[in-house]
Amino acid sequence: MSAGMPGIDLDRAWDLHPQVSVRPEPFGALLYHFGTRKLSFLKDRRLLEVVRSLKDAPTARDACAAAGVPASDLARYRAALGALVRSSMLVERTS
Repeated sequence: MSAGMPGIDLDRAWDLHPQVSVRPEPFGALLYHFGTRKLSFLKDRRLLEVVRSLKDAPTARDACAAAGVPASDLARYRAALGALVRSSMLVERTS
């Protein structure tokens, strides 16, 4: 993983920002943030499953496991989730 692309802490709880909508697409999904007007493309259906399961999972690691992410791919998903946090699509769940 490059130094410029840190991931997130997989052992914390995360969720979609309340102003983000998810639109499933044949290639994965579009995420649209109504507050920032940013658009993100998820070109990986499994990443979409991870993002969708964040709200019910105790941690991002659990969301990855629920979506069937193999341990060998965790670093890649951690980086992808980190990019979504930096673009304000995901926020840490505190409650």
